[in-house]
Amino acid sequence: MRRSRRRVLSSLLCAPILLPPASAQDAGAAAFPSRPLRMVVPFAPGGSADIVARITAQGMSEALGQPVAVENRGGGGGVIGSEAVIAAPADGYTLAFHTASSAVLNAGLYRNLPFDIRRAFAPVSLVGLIPNVVVVSPRLPAATLRELVELLRREPGRRTYASSGPGTITHLSGHMLADMAGGAMVHVPYRGSGPANADLMAGRIDVMVDTLSSTIPFVRAGQMRALAVSSRERSAALPDVPTAAEAGLPGYESYNWHAVFVAAGTPAAVIARLERAARAAVASPATNRRLVEAGVEPRGTTAAELEAFWDAQMKVWIPIVRSSGATVE
Repeated sequence: MRRSRRRVLSSLLCAPILLPPASAQDAGAAAFPSRPLRMVVPFAPGGSADIVARITAQGMSEALGQPVAVENRGGGGGVIGSEAVIAAPADGYTLAFHTASSAVLNAGLYRNLPFDIRRAFAPVSLVGLIPNVVVVSPRLPAATLRELVELLRREPGRRTYASSGPGTITHLSGHMLADMAGGAMVHVPYRGSGPANADLMAGRIDVMVDTLSSTIPFVRAGQMRALAVSSRERSAALPDVPTAAEAGLPGYESYNWHAVFVAAGTPAAVIARLERAARAAVASPATNRRLVEAGVEPRGTTAAELEAFWDAQMKVWIPIVRSSGATVE
């Protein structure tokens, strides 16, 4: 499984930001957009998806010459917002701002999902990646990822890992870490990263795999110890923290990510216009800087590159969801 994970992701996570030349599709999309657009975020306001969506929407608005209003439709782990986009006309005026959870994990978590995620949406552009970081309590006797792996193998089932809730990327990243380390950990779910981080710092929890943006302040303050980032390259925000591969666990990669989608059936020329706008937004120095400040590694891919990345993510995470036993009715 480790080799397959490396193969499916190795060529997809470092897509350059290159603006495509004008094409014959320009003529078909000449009249689009002629009115404001809305970008549906299937999560509540204030979270990382909402923040990144608003940065992206502003950049796309400038590129399109039309307002792009962000609409939060939280609930059901992203299902309610997804349904709102599916129910709207497939004309490109309603965008979906998906994350790893809403575009991938839900496909494995929900027993009775009212739609097929892969068939219901068409990719536009991958905006960026948010790497996770393996952090531990300062009280845990493991100063490196290799020492943590050895500890888990020596004491299977004795150590705990926190998550922001069952079936979340933090839960499944912790599950994957234990699986690849060859030593089981006990999952302790919380309602959000805040209380989970508090218990980690207090020593009531041993391990957590969370986003860089959530953990950096505590790592810098010495309240938790960062053992490895889950990206293929070190983070500029924590340059002294090695990657998982450098730290002795090659193939361990875990990201949250943000991408623009539309409903399936949207005309190809319209998708191409939206793709160019999204890529122009990410390539814009102002938007790019704001994304980096929000903890995002900007990408700005083509629709085809996002589709390949999406398929690869499905191959990686759906088996992990199933092996974790997490389900949603």
